[in-house]
This record gives sequence, structure tokens and C-alpha cells, in this order.
Amino acid sequence: MKIAVEGCCHGELDKIYETIEYLEQKEGVKVDLLVCCGDFQAVRNEGDMKCMAVPAKYRTMQTFYKYYSGEKKAPVLTIFIGGNHEASNHLQELPYGGWVAPNIYYLGYAGVVRYRGIRIGGLSGIFKSRDYRKGHHEFPPYNPETLRSVYHIRNIEVFKLKQIQMPIDIFMSHDWPRGIYYYGSTEELLRKKKFLRQEVESNTLGSPAAEELLAHLQPSYWFSAHLHVKFAAIMQHPPKGNAAPRVTKFLSLDKCLPYREFLQIVDIPERPGSSEGLEYDPEWLAILKATNTLQRTTPHPWNPPENNGLHERWDFRASEAAMMQVVEDLSGDLAIPDNFSATAPSYDPNKPHPQATPSYNTNPQTTELCAKLGLTDLYAQAGQRRDDVGRAQGSTGGEEEEDDEDGDSVGSADEPSEYPTDTSGLSSSFNPDEITIEDEWEEVEGEEEEEEELKAEVTGEELSNVKAGEIHTPSRLVLPEPKCGVSPTPLPDLANLPPPSHSTPAADVTAARILKRTSNESGNAGSRGPTPRIKRRNQVIYAAVEDDECEG
Repeated sequence: MKIAVEGCCHGELDKIYETIEYLEQKEGVKVDLLVCCGDFQAVRNEGDMKCMAVPAKYRTMQTFYKYYSGEKKAPVLTIFIGGNHEASNHLQELPYGGWVAPNIYYLGYAGVVRYRGIRIGGLSGIFKSRDYRKGHHEFPPYNPETLRSVYHIRNIEVFKLKQIQMPIDIFMSHDWPRGIYYYGSTEELLRKKKFLRQEVESNTLGSPAAEELLAHLQPSYWFSAHLHVKFAAIMQHPPKGNAAPRVTKFLSLDKCLPYREFLQIVDIPERPGSSEGLEYDPEWLAILKATNTLQRTTPHPWNPPENNGLHERWDFRASEAAMMQVVEDLSGDLAIPDNFSATAPSYDPNKPHPQATPSYNTNPQTTELCAKLGLTDLYAQAGQRRDDVGRAQGSTGGEEEEDDEDGDSVGSADEPSEYPTDTSGLSSSFNPDEITIEDEWEEVEGEEEEEEELKAEVTGEELSNVKAGEIHTPSRLVLPEPKCGVSPTPLPDLANLPPPSHSTPAADVTAARILKRTSNESGNAGSRGPTPRIKRRNQVIYAAVEDDECEG
């Protein structure tokens, strides 16, 4: 099965699907699935753009609305996770995942699905320690703080994913697992992104939560984006018990722009006898049911339950009986229904509404799934909580102390946190997508040299003759040799996983390289202080050569 992997989408679905079509014709292959690693920007209308954490002048309607309205249909099944530039009011409607358009599926805050027997999981958002222990309390209209905190991952999602015992084939995160840069060509990465050196050398670049999940899940493939650079690594995990050591092939890709390496095709063997369509994963749904009472929609800090004598239950792994119950709940049909329904009006270029206000709607897909499995619609609960707090404040004439409505939760917010990924003390750690200017950033120093090097890779034609979207396809991606050993940051002892039920498939990868656009920009190397120089870029993509670019 040929899977196209894409980095940051930034709403450019037309260009991505066109590139896939070009590759199929050029290589004589058929792409079965597209996976996108965040910043998808499922913007339906002008109101949605106001719920996306980018400066107002960069809020540009891209091409997703065409697929939402039915004007176009995705030519290949597309699965994506959220990043840090999303129409959050739209994605919040689907906390457990669902269709954002026909043939385009969102994995939710965290999720696992099956396609042709391949298990695909993902974690949406980026790591930020100050919000990690909070519940999903955000609800539109967002203020400047919640506009950003809404896309920060939460420890409850990581806790759920850590209950998984069965092998995962593909896992996606927007930001990188911390430390993964030690398992590839680190110097090549730093040559492309010089300003990352301090964070790489101090091992503070990336997500500690994703690092922990990488050690626990040990998927065959892990795909990321966020840093807008292509980087490959291969990590051999220490063996667990008597099981053979597993290997994870890591790949991060760029954003969808001309001359950028934003798309790559990976060949993964299918499972014989598996279903053709997209399916729910019984283990994951059983975990969702078991952990439903742990979920909260308050901003109060919370720690997952542990085996420390303070909690009645701390193990939420799915039993065989629990998985069979899920199958029964779904009447024996694991196929994800094609039940997309529009919950907001679509953008009409002939009738623009720049003053449109964001819509806040529950989604019938979530309502249906919650009814079948007994889950809580977090978005609806957060909206109800906001209304209740508003009424309480109105009746008292001032602000009221919010009660924790989840007093029966198995976890506890009062005890000190011992959870390994509780890094609330690391608030000074550097996240390169939230430095100085949290929303948009672009390294300036060294960019001109990078462009000159990419020009040299063009063979048989002058760069001036290359049209936007044309591609150069090297024959194979050369992965580094696997590296194994103790991670630079000690990881907690994790429960042993059972031996994998399948061997790690051999990687057969075809790279799709997008040639980088020429630019006359240059940076003054001598002027950079301890804080990287930041430059905001124009969000308009595929415009004239002299236009700036948006980074996010």
C-alpha cells in the first residue's frame, strides 16, 4: 500500500492533490492514502479564520472550503491531525475524530484507526508545559490566551495513548518527539536550521510527551512536521523482555510551498484479508470508554491516576472483553460511517462575508459516537460550562470561583505530580514555533545559502524555468543507520508490551522533492543575538516569486 505523507498543509489541498496526481503519472503508481501531519487549516468560512492563531493579515482563505462545500472531493482518502494553526472551533466539534469533508478524516485530540489492516494513530497539537495538565476547557469566542491554548496537547490524551498495548504501524505528531534528532543526521539538520543548535545540544527541542509516547508505542513509522524541514531518522528501541527490539523510522517534512520537500510516498505492506475501508480500532475505543470519567473541561491542573495507593484504578488498558463489548456497541460493524454533515455555511467567493462571526455547533458525528459508546461530548460540555459560569457571574454581579465539577474523577489535582511528562517546571524551555512571536516565525540567517544549495539539486533545467508545483524526484530516500542505546533524557520504566504481532515492514520510500522558490532575501549573520531573529511572512502561497512566505 502506497501512502503519501505530507508535512504542514496550511490549507493548500489543491496543490497537494495536484502533486500526488503528478507523482502517480510520473512514477506509474497509485497512492492509496494521504496522511497530513498538522496545520491542516480546515477553514470553512471567514468566521473560522478568526479562530485560527495567525495574525489577521495572514488569515487567507485557501482551498479547503471547496472540499467542505462539495465543489470538489478529495481524490484520495486523507487522514490528518491538528497542529498549531487550525480553525479550532471546527476541529473542537470532533474531539474523538470524524469527517471534516467527504473522504477527509480528522483523528481528533488523539486517535487510532485502521485502514486495510494498518493501524494509524496520532496526537494533535503541540506541547506547552503551562497547559499540559489542564482539561479541554476552551470554547469560542476565544480570547488571545485560549486562541493558543486550545491547540496545546493535554496529559489526558497522552495517558490514553499510553494504555495501548497492541503494535502501531504509523503514528503522527505535529511537533517532533524530543531527542529524535540524535538518531539521524544531526549536523545536516543544523546546517538547514542553524538557530536550532542550542536546543538540540541541550535536548530541549521537541515534545517530551511525544518522546515518552515514542518509547512506549514504538511504532514502525512516526511522521511529524512543524519545523518546516525534511529530516529522516531511524531509531532501534531497547528490547522489551524477550521480544525482538523494534525499529521506528522517523520522517519529518516541510510545508506545502514551491521548492520545498513537503511530500513523500512510503510503501507499507497491507494486512492480508483486511477490510478495504476506514475502520474504528476496537482497542482504542475501549480505552476511550474506560477513561471517559477522567476527562475534564476545566482549566484546573490534573494528574492521571498512578499505582501509588491513592487511586482506586490506575490501569485502563483494554481487556479482550472490553474490546468485544465495543464491537457489540457498534452492532458488529467497525466501519467508520460516511456520515459527514456540514455544521456551518461554506465560504462563497462570490458573496464574501468578512464580518462573519465564528460558529459554535455540536457535530452530529460526535453526538452519534458518544451515544453508541457512552462518551462525553467535550465541546458541548465546555460550552455548557461556559454558559453556567456566565450565568453565575451575572447573578452575583462579579466573578465567581469556579468549582471543579469533576469531583468524582479518579485522578487528583491536589497531589504533587509524579507523572513523567508533567514538565510544568520547564516553562522556560524553547519551543521554536512559539519564540518571541508565537504565531509566525521564519529563520532569516542562512536562508540564502540554503536556497543556493537547493538550486544545485535541479538537474537538466534552469531554476528560472521551473513552475510552481513542479517536482524533482530522487529515486530513493536513504535512511541513516539505526541508532540504539539509552535516550539522552532518561525515560520512565514502562510496562512491557507483548511481542509485536507482525514484523516491521521494510521501508520502500519514494521521495517527492518540491524545488525551493528563489528569493533575494538575506540575513546579517553577525547581527543575531541569543534570541533568533524573527520575520513574519505573507500567508499568500504560490504567488509571485518576490512574495514573502508564512511560517507556522
